[in-house]
Amino acid sequence: MNIAIIGAGLMGHALALVFAIGGHRVRLTDSNPEALARAPGLMEKARATLEAESEAGGLSAEGLRQNVTLHATLAETVADAALVIEAIIEKPEPKRALFAELDALMPAEALLASNTSYLDVFPLMPPARLKRALIMHWYTPPYLVDLVDLVGSPDCPEAVVEELAAELRRMGKVPLVMRRFLPGYIANRLQSALSLECYRLMDEGYATPQEIDEAIIHGLGLRLLLLGQMAKGDFTGLPLSAHALANRMYAPPEPQGRSTTLDAALEQGRTGVMAGRGFYDWGGADPATLMAERDRRLIALKRALRQIGPMAGLAAGTTPDNRQDETKR
Repeated sequence: MNIAIIGAGLMGHALALVFAIGGHRVRLTDSNPEALARAPGLMEKARATLEAESEAGGLSAEGLRQNVTLHATLAETVADAALVIEAIIEKPEPKRALFAELDALMPAEALLASNTSYLDVFPLMPPARLKRALIMHWYTPPYLVDLVDLVGSPDCPEAVVEELAAELRRMGKVPLVMRRFLPGYIANRLQSALSLECYRLMDEGYATPQEIDEAIIHGLGLRLLLLGQMAKGDFTGLPLSAHALANRMYAPPEPQGRSTTLDAALEQGRTGVMAGRGFYDWGGADPATLMAERDRRLIALKRALRQIGPMAGLAAGTTPDNRQDETKR
């Protein structure tokens, strides 16, 4: 399949790598020439890490150069594309303008997909494109995080969405086909709720970033990785869950739209790994080296989980085939 990806930033270049590993030919473009020029080095760094851990799917450095090509114009990028993926800034008007431009350039039968995290992009697309339009939302880094949220437009036939879902499964991904659009889908909404409580704990002086992470890694994370949340409830016992709801021992924080802890970090230039400091001080380490180390550890974790298997997979009626039926729109 010929894939066109618009946007070579954090997600775009990584998606190009994902589809190259999957055996597809990818054309990549970006309105920022510097971002486009950086993409090959970032892709090769990630590919080399995957290769060292035997997770590159046989894709060599030469294969990556052959499968992913850079292009300066939209017209050149989307010519003969079967799937066009929009991965630009998360703002409505730039997306609307891009969709209008793509409508005049991309093949009539091509699928148009957006990697949007929260926006309902379907009203921003030309109406004639909606029969073959969908959201295909990935998580960072997409070459290691297998979950992909799929949402067809209101006019898109289920068969079209399922065809793309089948291809993602062939590539080793886990597509979750949503019944209809929901801002943030499932994982991002759960993550947002967790983030609200984390910011409250820091802002009100109950915990440091490190203490929060220790609670998640050594308490929640270990069990959630194997059980998820709902199966974990089964092992705890549903009566306890009912008692917790009835006792109302916990009140979720009201969204404030800001965090004093986060604001202070940003004012001090502590923007994250790329700046060398965020909630943690990363000691001036090269960001690419830190990301490669993150990837190496994620690979080891995924490998262990493949060998162990999630507990939810043992439950009757929760095989992958049955889950597909349950999540159709």
